[in-house]
Amino acid sequence: MTSAKLGAVIMSALVVMYLALLGQQGYLFLIQDSPVAKVMGFCILILPLFGAWGIYMELRFGLAIEKLGKALEDEGAWPRFEFSVMPSGRANKAEAMLEFEKYQVAATKDPENWRSWFALGLIYDACGDRKRARGAMRKAIERSKR
Repeated sequence: MTSAKLGAVIMSALVVMYLALLGQQGYLFLIQDSPVAKVMGFCILILPLFGAWGIYMELRFGLAIEKLGKALEDEGAWPRFEFSVMPSGRANKAEAMLEFEKYQVAATKDPENWRSWFALGLIYDACGDRKRARGAMRKAIERSKR
């Protein structure tokens, strides 16, 4: 198990524990006679549902990306980037930005190709744009199902 997966499992377990404790407090409020306590209990019970939904969606997203990455590895088609990596393990942003346009053009020329969207997501991440990286990866996931 990679350190990223282990971290995700540990954080998910901690959030589940927190949500369970929050749910218990909500239940204790619900069994009180006061209408205000009941409303608070109901509201407190709703929060763990949103938390559980968030964890589910993030884990589902991560597993789908991992599946696509594995498929690229099996095909021998993992993107080959020309930027260097710093000692911290992060990409050199300046070099990654120089290479960015090539992957953006490839994704726009063939918008149904999930492989080009996956590569675009990786290069967005290397450039430090995590929001667009996740968006490109979502497009890769969506197109891989077609």
